[in-house]
Amino acid sequence: MTQKQKVYLRLANGKIFTGYSFGKYGETDGEVVFTTGMTGYPESLTDPSYSGQILVFTYPLIGNYGIPRFQRDNSAKAVQDSFESGKIQVRAVIISNYSFDYSHFDAVQSLDKWLEDNDIPGMYGIDTRELTKVLRTTGVMLGKITTQPDDETFNVIDPNETYLAGEVGVKEPVVYSPKENDTKKKILLIDCGVKNNIIRNFLKRGAEVIRVPYDYNPLNSNFDFNGIFVSNGPGDPKMCRATIENLRSSFELNIPIFGICLGSQILGLSAGADTYKLKFGHRSQNQPCIEIGGHCYITSQNHGYAVDTKTLPDDWSEWFINNNDGTNEGVKHKTKPFFAVQFHPESSPGPNDTGWLFDKFLDLI
Repeated sequence: MTQKQKVYLRLANGKIFTGYSFGKYGETDGEVVFTTGMTGYPESLTDPSYSGQILVFTYPLIGNYGIPRFQRDNSAKAVQDSFESGKIQVRAVIISNYSFDYSHFDAVQSLDKWLEDNDIPGMYGIDTRELTKVLRTTGVMLGKITTQPDDETFNVIDPNETYLAGEVGVKEPVVYSPKENDTKKKILLIDCGVKNNIIRNFLKRGAEVIRVPYDYNPLNSNFDFNGIFVSNGPGDPKMCRATIENLRSSFELNIPIFGICLGSQILGLSAGADTYKLKFGHRSQNQPCIEIGGHCYITSQNHGYAVDTKTLPDDWSEWFINNNDGTNEGVKHKTKPFFAVQFHPESSPGPNDTGWLFDKFLDLI
């Protein structure tokens, strides 16, 4: 980039931030959220759970280690290392200081060039501390990035009121087989926006993954499977009405069910509990979660909704809680093999402390 071009972030509350463009010079809108993670921006930007959102990085140095080789591929078979899907999922990126000079043995291009090639606007040179304080005080809100300082129009559609899970997931079933062809464990993965590393975790443990659309009904499946997994994904879980109803019906199969992130909220709703929107969500790789009666784990997270544990039926119990604000981080059935967690045990980015949850699920099969 040879010339600084000004761009403007207009929030729903009327506040305006002025910065400079990198990536694509253009306009976009979405829900403005922040993450406190210090590393892992290639993984975060390709995480389908960020679909519909403008992502603010609170860590001031972003872009300093560039981007690995990236093949833009929206086909379901693409499970590239270092990325969580085949495209950039955020609508825009906002950072404080952009590192134009990058250095890493695996890097082949800059963050600026990567965003530009994928038509994603970036904005730098603003006080992200102030912006984060606004979002923490007021709550996450809709925003618009514009190139015009006097643009007062604000016709922004809330992405949480759309069927985001249906947009980011597969449209037809796809089967992934591990290297060992004699696997006997088959997972029906309900794709609401699954991260690549979830698929990798199942495959490296020798399980076959049958990835199906978010509204797929396991009771009508032509596939053989031993367990059901409900993935992460973007938006309001209550918009996944078909997933909720299908999962509730699947309880009668009495086979292991495991959910992560949005999957945890969907499992809670299927059980009869309620969910609510968090004020500013949990997005980072440093969230402490306590297993009730057990250990505290540092976890990777990306969610804006949570299960209301006061509404859990008597045959369900809270499993994990967030040590920062006490919100729910996991639920489980008291007698049946149904459980879910709000955080991301597959990490990418983040700590691997809770990878044992995949083993727990597969051991039940």
